Amino acid sequence: MRGYVVFLRRPYAGRLLGGTLLGRLPNGMGMLAVVLHIRADGGGYPLAGTLAAVFGLATAAGQPVLGRAMDRLGQPRVLLPAACTAAGGFGLLAATGAEPLPVAVIAAVIAGFATPPLEAGLRALWPDVLDGQEQVDAAYALDAAAQEILFTVGPLLVVAAAVVNTEAALLLTGALGIAGTLVVALSGPSRRWRGEPRAADWAGPLRSPGLRILLLSLACAGIALGVYAVAVVAYAERYGSDLASGLLLACMAGGALTGGLVYGARPWTGEPHRRLAWLLAALAAGYVPLVLAPGLPVMSVLAFVSGVFLAPVLACSFALVDRLAPSGTVTEAFAWVVAAVGAGGSVGSFVSGVGQDVAGVPGAFAGAGAGGVLALGLCLLGTRTLRPRAVPALTAEVPA
Repeated sequence: MRGYVVFLRRPYAGRLLGGTLLGRLPNGMGMLAVVLHIRADGGGYPLAGTLAAVFGLATAAGQPVLGRAMDRLGQPRVLLPAACTAAGGFGLLAATGAEPLPVAVIAAVIAGFATPPLEAGLRALWPDVLDGQEQVDAAYALDAAAQEILFTVGPLLVVAAAVVNTEAALLLTGALGIAGTLVVALSGPSRRWRGEPRAADWAGPLRSPGLRILLLSLACAGIALGVYAVAVVAYAERYGSDLASGLLLACMAGGALTGGLVYGARPWTGEPHRRLAWLLAALAAGYVPLVLAPGLPVMSVLAFVSGVFLAPVLACSFALVDRLAPSGTVTEAFAWVVAAVGAGGSVGSFVSGVGQDVAGVPGAFAGAGAGGVLALGLCLLGTRTLRPRAVPALTAEVPA
């Protein structure tokens, strides 16, 4: 664990990591808060899943757009207005509920699209804040593990706030996003940071074929996460336990936190693209048994196991992004990673809602295993493409 200790002793490292985690709590709260609010307002699972999917898709669409704007304008000028706008979207949804439906959709789009790109911004800051590649690698590993706190604490906060009412859960989600963004955006490194010049092409990091394969694979893994977020609510209603949904989300995140810390505490040899395939195979194997939906004690164990390989998959993917992204596009590339996982999650939310109506709780969980298997299949098919290689630079370069 020495690498973690050395990394956290660097000036601003703890503040940036802690502030980013606080500001990203809405990522672990938003979908569950939307589902609980729509259900409390009388909406069915298909509607709740659809609005959660709209929120997730809007988040996925907004991250690369805001990431590119941040490269051009700097971090505070993008992060602070985005956080306030996202909070306004959550407030509008809290005020309207499921009806009128067009307003609810607009609110979900605003809350999702304006989600500040704190995750991509943090990874852009690490090379300026830390001393050498070894510390940057340690930061990626700790970041991948620590972000699982979002999916441990976030759902519990949503459930606790929903005890008052589901409107409070939505308002709390927006307020935490503003608070964390302030911690990061007002820091010295964030205020001083400026994007590197980059090639003048519209595709940016998507010029890399390997990165495109990686994003598709992560999107399929995101499907499993989106399925799980909605399926645990159906599971909780089936067993008549208001706390079961938050508990199962926290168990999965606890497994991911444990797996990420263990993965990042030791050096790894060999090519990361080959290691990613094994990690995805283990991740898929953990999702498949969830379809059994046993009693809460056994289900809690299965939930923990299903998360163990999630953070290692992300940490290995971050290392690949650094190698696959064309020069000058790393920040936007990380934003695309967030977008891919978010887009997959939104699809998974919809699939789970439909599966619940068709086949009950087992049907709601079935898509998780399918998403994991698809992620593995894409990784195996694109093994050669995922091997890092130089991407030809375009001749004309302009600021992003």
